Amino acid sequence: MSEKVTILLNKWSDSGDRAILDELFPIIYDELRKLAISRLLKEKRNHTLRPTELAHEAYLRLVDQKAYGFNSRTQFFALAAKMMRNILVDYAKSKQAAKRGGDKQKVSLEKTIVAVPEMDLDILALDRELNKLGELDETKTQIVELKFFGGLTTKEISKVIGKSTATVEREWAFSRAWLHGKLKDQK
Repeated sequence: MSEKVTILLNKWSDSGDRAILDELFPIIYDELRKLAISRLLKEKRNHTLRPTELAHEAYLRLVDQKAYGFNSRTQFFALAAKMMRNILVDYAKSKQAAKRGGDKQKVSLEKTIVAVPEMDLDILALDRELNKLGELDETKTQIVELKFFGGLTTKEISKVIGKSTATVEREWAFSRAWLHGKLKDQK
């Protein structure tokens, strides 16, 4: 199945043919929706953005990337992870603006980010710290996006960024500790 997705993505990227996109849509959309469900399970329980809305918005943004030239299904979903991060950050900003700075959106960083019991944190704070981390090392930020927002495995991340799984694991451990240190100071 993933080989078929890669072939269709490449054909669509090369031609922009709507018929290819129509064939690709059901396959990609199901996976995007599963990714959105997984992502939103980490949000506050009263989060008003629904998985279908998040998947739909990510899909629309991905469709606009037709000139990107995807090399693989993994690369496509890496971009989807980044877009979901951006959508959630935009959503949190709009909610915060609507409330004039009150009641920030929170995300549960689960055990994949910190090695301590669950910790709620402001998604805008996470975004700020990821941007700071990106100034130091863009690869580390990309690994966090792929793992936390994209739900990719270490092996999949390794393929996307072109580094060994051992390197990905080291970079992930550093990033997780760095973010924990920065975010715990903001509580």
